[in-house]
Amino acid sequence: MRRPMVAGNWKMHGTRASVAELTRGLGEMPIPGGIEVAVFPPALFISEVVDGLKGKGIIVGAQNSAVLPEEGALTGEVAPSQLAEVGCKLVLIGHSERRQIIGETEEVLNRKFAAAQKSGLTPVLCVGETLEEREAGKTLEVVGRQLSSVIDAFGIKAFANAVIAYEPVWAIGTGLTASPQQAQDVHAAIRKQLAAQDAEVAGNVQLLYGGSVKAANAAELFGMPDIDGGLIGGASLNADEFGAICRAAGN
Repeated sequence: MRRPMVAGNWKMHGTRASVAELTRGLGEMPIPGGIEVAVFPPALFISEVVDGLKGKGIIVGAQNSAVLPEEGALTGEVAPSQLAEVGCKLVLIGHSERRQIIGETEEVLNRKFAAAQKSGLTPVLCVGETLEEREAGKTLEVVGRQLSSVIDAFGIKAFANAVIAYEPVWAIGTGLTASPQQAQDVHAAIRKQLAAQDAEVAGNVQLLYGGSVKAANAAELFGMPDIDGGLIGGASLNADEFGAICRAAGN
């Protein structure tokens, strides 16, 4: 049985003071039974967030990790083995900001996906289309291609230890949100693509929706049959708002 997950991606936000305050707020937040809650702080603050949330039932993940699993000569990068050592359990792979702004290719993302799994981290693979691609009717083609890149490289069983987040690029940080039915249609297509190769993997993998999720729209989105929770951006920087989204997932 899939458990709902609500994950907060803090992106490149936070000072020592604001991270400490947010961590305190999250630590005081009651977590509904039966759901998983995760946060992805900037790499600089991961250790203190892990320490601050110890025993609180909140998973800590990283927003990025290196293409190599172990520490070594790769200036400026953080190895997934190093992330695992400090207490990370998850890592985002292929967020649209890294695909679009940093220019990460499918080849690079596949290496990161494999390195994360080798180091004991669970990758959260982010997929999604731009507004131009949606308007051209290419949503399922684009998302399918991004999924196929991993399947072709590592086989369908790779998703037995992974999470998938559908994030339409046009809805990230814009205030625009896919309608619950639009989001459900893509989530259903993702699950169908996986099920064509392995029904058990498809039935167990958590599919999250990301793209301007707020307390006001979370319940309707999470009520869809193939949406197992959300990858939350801006709303995760406020403990009260994030808590309300978690409660929506718990219901």
